[in-house]
Amino acid sequence: MAGRLRAVIFDWRGTLVLTPTFRGWVAEALRRIGRGTDRTAEVIAALDVTGLDAPGVDADAALHRETYYGAFRAAGLDQELADSLYAVESDPAFTPFAVDAGPTLRALREAGVRIGVLSDIHFDIRPAFADLPVDSFVLSFEHGVVKPDPAIFRLALRELDTAPEETLMVGDRSTHDGAGVEVGLPTLLVPPLRDVDDARLHLVTTLLA
Repeated sequence: MAGRLRAVIFDWRGTLVLTPTFRGWVAEALRRIGRGTDRTAEVIAALDVTGLDAPGVDADAALHRETYYGAFRAAGLDQELADSLYAVESDPAFTPFAVDAGPTLRALREAGVRIGVLSDIHFDIRPAFADLPVDSFVLSFEHGVVKPDPAIFRLALRELDTAPEETLMVGDRSTHDGAGVEVGLPTLLVPPLRDVDDARLHLVTTLLA
């Protein structure tokens, strides 16, 4: 495959960046509005988080906001805390990059490989990549479709102007990112990022060697 590889598509959360934990999310929201993080467990207990990751919620920014604020109201959270929680959830700065994300993207660019980012997300993550080389972004909320729908993978291929057999999909979830194989994408699944110091993306550049 290395001889034919012209592009790599990366998932964002869990692959390139750290996915916030519920505890970290709530604690940060409390901290930002000057409240004690000792209330974190209380807020988590009140929140019904099961519905926050409902299928299709990332396909529409308005639906995402409505879903989250509905959960906040059901939990009896005040407006200030609800707004802070949603701001943290929508802040790319709260999802730090893996230590090897930047070096991997730059190595791919130096090798002449096109780079795409494909994410189920409800806000624009492009600003987080200001100093990193990316050729295209396909974000679910902009297209009304989410993984594992084959349509979103085809969109990513169209943006990169490459064929499936010459494009590598890299992600951390077999149920979502792994669906790229259905449109002919060779796929590399890495363990979900648990710590920014975990290096897993060197496996991508190894395929180029």
